[in-house]
Amino acid sequence: MEFCLDQLCPGTWATVKDLNVSEELKQRLRDLGMIPGTKVCCRYRSPRGDVTALEFRGTVLALRTRDLRKIRVRRG
Repeated sequence: MEFCLDQLCPGTWATVKDLNVSEELKQRLRDLGMIPGTKVCCRYRSPRGDVTALEFRGTVLALRTRDLRKIRVRRG
């Protein structure tokens, strides 16, 4: 089952399927190791829900919800 990364609940893991973000952000994410097949965990969502902290490959990165909606993942 595929869904957007903004729907991942805190404390759960998913696998990156596709990055449909801007080329600039896509390159930054690739440089950090977020490529298709990478496991990501939602670690924290801000109270307003506009920023989410993700953990992947030993990195914690905060992204805006509008960008998370463009990253497709699957459970597991």
